[in-house]
Amino acid sequence: MQLYHHPYSLDSLKVRLALEEKGIDYTSYHVNPLTGKNMDSKFFRMNPSAKLPVFQNGAHIIFETIAIIQYIDRVAVASSGNNNASVDRTEVMEWMQKIQGWSSKIFTLAHTPEKYRLFVSKFMRRVVIARMAESPDLASDYHLKLKDAYKTEDKLRDPVVLKESEEQLDRLLDEVEMQLHETQYLAGEDFTMADSMLVPVLARIALLNLEDEYINCRPKTAEYWKVVKLRPSYIAVIGKYFSGWRKYKTLLKTWCFICVRIILRRY
Repeated sequence: MQLYHHPYSLDSLKVRLALEEKGIDYTSYHVNPLTGKNMDSKFFRMNPSAKLPVFQNGAHIIFETIAIIQYIDRVAVASSGNNNASVDRTEVMEWMQKIQGWSSKIFTLAHTPEKYRLFVSKFMRRVVIARMAESPDLASDYHLKLKDAYKTEDKLRDPVVLKESEEQLDRLLDEVEMQLHETQYLAGEDFTMADSMLVPVLARIALLNLEDEYINCRPKTAEYWKVVKLRPSYIAVIGKYFSGWRKYKTLLKTWCFICVRIILRRY
């Protein structure tokens, strides 16, 4: 089994946490979107959306995050023979869909300095145009990515869109807070795949230095956040990459110190 991902990709973190929690071995391939590797024709032919992560098991390729996590869960059950009947899988799925319903893209970009965001955005458009010229048979798919890049910039200039993103996150976390008054984890007393999807969302909030606004103001969520950070899966998947981030102001600035040097060398 192979996973194409990046350590700071939110959906990649969700899948990697699931893999760690289930103890499933896989081959890891880093695909850095800030250097345009997800736009390389080989990867693009496998996944025209160019989104991360991508999970592959033989000829079976899965792009959608929830579908990947469900597949991981089935593999774990088949390997161990332990189908945990105490877990309400319907409730787990409902939480997974709620969490996946909030997109971190606009929220994250809105909380990064404009100069870094625009630098990367311009570079990515150049990459797409270059790849389009190299692989004309994929031109229509690359053109869709180019349109998407312009739409994202338009959304980031729209205060209504930005407010909706923040309000949607608030509503999600309010539901989480209510649930954690009833149970230790999202779907009961055990850590489930729903928690594997929520923890990276909290990590993204912390990475953007917004814990007070979204986590600490919710006592049960703050307590939950402290507990899950002690799990071996968190330490392996998130803690090892995020431990030194606070010396930089933002997620994108952390990436840019590394990626800008790579970009200037290669292009």
